[in-house]
Amino acid sequence: MNSLIPVLSGMRPTGKLHLGNYWGALVPWVNLQNGGKHQCYFMVADLHALTTGYEETKDLQANISDMVLDWLAAGLDPEKSVLFVQSQLPEHSELSLLFSMITPLGWLERIPTYKEQLREITGREITTHGFLGYPVLQAADILIYKAQAVPVGKTSFPIWN
Repeated sequence: MNSLIPVLSGMRPTGKLHLGNYWGALVPWVNLQNGGKHQCYFMVADLHALTTGYEETKDLQANISDMVLDWLAAGLDPEKSVLFVQSQLPEHSELSLLFSMITPLGWLERIPTYKEQLREITGREITTHGFLGYPVLQAADILIYKAQAVPVGKTSFPIWN
């Protein structure tokens, strides 16, 4: 039986990575991968990228390739971690669809991040089912891998040590 703690994290392929991505995500990911305690799943969250950037997809495939190359250059090792493109696994979309059938709209509309981004994101139409359902897709992503931790941004978990 595998005693490693499953961890899932990902990045949206919306453009070039920068030092903040390196220090804020990639260095901690490499540390998790090499710590010997976690089964790491690192996702190219291309479906999530479409929730706010569906109008402009001409660079999406190049962004995916560039991002994965940056991950490898930073030290993520496909021999130690699972690296994958979200849209290439239909289970993500299928489980998200099933969850969306039972998730009340009121729950989604009350999410503080949703309200905040509706105010802050200007210049593009984001009042879509995909944007509202972003948390449903996130839940599907997490539950597929039975992740016990999802280290992201400022709310990183103490497992980084």
